Amino acid sequence: MLFQVRMDVKIPSDLNQDVVDDLKAREKALAHQLQQSGKWRHLWRIAGQYANTSIFDVSGNEELHNLLLSLPLYPFMQIEVTPLCRHPSSIHQDDC
Repeated sequence: MLFQVRMDVKIPSDLNQDVVDDLKAREKALAHQLQQSGKWRHLWRIAGQYANTSIFDVSGNEELHNLLLSLPLYPFMQIEVTPLCRHPSSIHQDDC
């Protein structure tokens, strides 16, 4: 199943910078791993914001939920999930 996920990150300004740097490094490593596995199919930054919109390709709601919970920055995210399905007029065969 495909899901569009918007993640807005709001890290408290008083959080220790070493902790922030560690969280960001672990987040990046996991994001790379999930992209290489094909589960995190697309990742785009939203210009001018500490936010992204992504496409996840997972087995269903529970897998997506567990994947999002595993993100190191999850405690500092506001997340919006939109399930997607193939449009009948799409000419692409890999968008299902």
